[in-house]
Amino acid sequence: MPSVVKINVLTVPEEQREVLEKRFASRAGAVEGSDGFEWFELLRPVEGTDQYLVYTRWRSEEDFQAWMEGPMKAAHQRGGEDAPQQKPAASGSTLWSFEVVQQAAPKQG
Repeated sequence: MPSVVKINVLTVPEEQREVLEKRFASRAGAVEGSDGFEWFELLRPVEGTDQYLVYTRWRSEEDFQAWMEGPMKAAHQRGGEDAPQQKPAASGSTLWSFEVVQQAAPKQG
């Protein structure tokens, strides 16, 4: 069964870029222990767009959904109802879903 790739497209105003990157840096390790997790990358736009790409690869759609319903939801709700809410760094977000049909890695040797 092919891996699945989820790309969260985050529209981030220039003045919020540093905030977004710091928040991702502070969550390092939050997804790595999840069952079925294979890869994560935060991609910063270089030119022509204000959209960051959050790339994750999963063993299956079921593994991704389990993470979304468990650890990811808990991470976004932590602090309780009385805790001050952080203003989102992104002004919009879209989730793209793909299946991996081909892949390559550098040749060893």
